[in-house]
Amino acid sequence: MVDWSAGHYERVGEQLLPAVALALDRAALAPGERVLDLGCGTGSAALAAAAAGALVTGVDPAPRLIDVARSAAAARSLPVTFAPGEAGRLPLPDRSVDVVVSVFGVVFAPDARAAAAELARVTAPGGRVVLTAWVARGAIAAARELRLEALAAAGVRAGPPPFAWDDAAALEALFAPLGFVIETELAELAFTERSAESLADGWFQDHPLWIADRIRLERCGAMSAVRARTIAILEAANEDRQALRVSSPYVLATLRR
Repeated sequence: MVDWSAGHYERVGEQLLPAVALALDRAALAPGERVLDLGCGTGSAALAAAAAGALVTGVDPAPRLIDVARSAAAARSLPVTFAPGEAGRLPLPDRSVDVVVSVFGVVFAPDARAAAAELARVTAPGGRVVLTAWVARGAIAAARELRLEALAAAGVRAGPPPFAWDDAAALEALFAPLGFVIETELAELAFTERSAESLADGWFQDHPLWIADRIRLERCGAMSAVRARTIAILEAANEDRQALRVSSPYVLATLRR
């Protein structure tokens, strides 16, 4: 289980702001609509939705991130409600939400079927769900696969494979029986830094997933080699001759009732 309060996810969240903007654009919020930011993290989508006039609730399993989000909302005088909660057991009444936005949030739910059932339960008739999911290709995905392979070689069990949130057919099979019509599109998010070293080291220090892998890799003595290979992966994918720019593909899915 990943400790999402670990590290400094607020720094990672800043890198995801373009994806937040695109998700909210597709959500096409109307003033007064009831919005759930699921897996809200530090509240980027929740705050933007509230600024657009929506009535927003943010839910996340990490208490520290909830505190960061509350502080950010207070600083901007935005009336957002934040609550701790899991995707598979949302602290909301039935049919109480017009729009769910989840930017790389629900995709980390340990039980995809339970999460989908909860989305169906809280979304009102005529409502919609907009979510983003990383595609299992590109440099960032390769770096993640590298860490998993190193952990497996050291005898660390990775657990069952996650649900394919980036696959249109898998989303159709999961959500169509719950009354949703699914549309997907491919997008791309660029990560920029001074160098491959600074991007890799920043994530190993700030991102809860990378931190969890780093700790286990350090225990089995594989961290140094994995860091070097991660940097090589990022350098090979670099699109900027002066610094570092690595683009990572993701799927944006819109589900309508």
